[in-house]
Amino acid sequence: MSMLQTPIADHSDISAQLDSAVARFGMVDMPDLRYTPAVARETANLYERVKDHIPSIEWPVFAPYIHAINRLKKERGAVILAHNYQTPEIFHCVSDIVGDSLQLAREASRADADIIIQCGVHFMAETSKLLNPDKTILIPDIRAGCSLSESITGADVRLLKQANPGVPVVTYVNTSADVKAETDICCTSSNALAVVESLESDTVLCIPDEYLAMNIAKQSSKRILTWKGHCEVHERFTAEELLAYKESDPRIQIVGHPECHPDVIDVCDFSGSTADMIKYVKTEKPSKVLLVTECSMASNVEAETPGVEFVKPCNLCPHMKRITLPKILDSLVYLKEEVTVDPAIAGRARLAVERMINLGK
Repeated sequence: MSMLQTPIADHSDISAQLDSAVARFGMVDMPDLRYTPAVARETANLYERVKDHIPSIEWPVFAPYIHAINRLKKERGAVILAHNYQTPEIFHCVSDIVGDSLQLAREASRADADIIIQCGVHFMAETSKLLNPDKTILIPDIRAGCSLSESITGADVRLLKQANPGVPVVTYVNTSADVKAETDICCTSSNALAVVESLESDTVLCIPDEYLAMNIAKQSSKRILTWKGHCEVHERFTAEELLAYKESDPRIQIVGHPECHPDVIDVCDFSGSTADMIKYVKTEKPSKVLLVTECSMASNVEAETPGVEFVKPCNLCPHMKRITLPKILDSLVYLKEEVTVDPAIAGRARLAVERMINLGK
């Protein structure tokens, strides 16, 4: 397996990309970021959504950015996509579309906007570009990576295919376009089992998330081959930790993400993708719940489910937390950082993503 590295894109052409974007959409001035009475009034309804998660003393810092972003995205004809792991001031106050990787991939393919700003990590922005090759895709911080995406390369996949000739390759959407290009079909945690079961082969390569593949293997009769890639957020949870929570209060329902080790999933009351986890909490309304995933998601769900008490073992994704309101505003003002995909691999990578999306239809 290749060494883990922060996936920094080639910056040599960023100035040229910026010049090109400015030529297409024009430059705008940085908005006034003072907390005025007008800004307070116009953002008051948004603060109501997050008042239990953002102290009132902090709101005057956030509100001018939120006000400016919401105004400027309309002027730019931009849409903001935000993953469930974004912080509440982003998730609830400036995003147009929220969801897990599968939801954002589907919405990106339908986005009616000239500019898409991906508030997530780099592979998500690449996926948006694959599905919208003629649109401008921006990510507020191009350094926002992913331990799963960084765990494998296209060259690694080619070697796996040589060692397992004829075995179809299912690749988690949490991968680079280079990896997707070597793939038969992509999957997310929402549809991984359905994707694996859709293939005629009795043996399937399911990469790069080892734990997701192990959890799928427990539900499938197929032989699942995998790769030792892990999510640095979910791999930190342990079954012992969760059992201790259960022992402290038997009312706690534990809802886990399948990127966790199978031993963790075994002690959960329910497991599924972030979208499935949210649906479970909103539908079942447990009196007390622990979400075994990135902890900003618990805050976002809590804001929408009054009456449910959340226990929060706080494992943060350092990559998701690179996305901030000031960086989103910079993306809108300066049209950065633009995400592009090498045309030599884009077509094959797009096909793998589209097969996943079309399977759901």
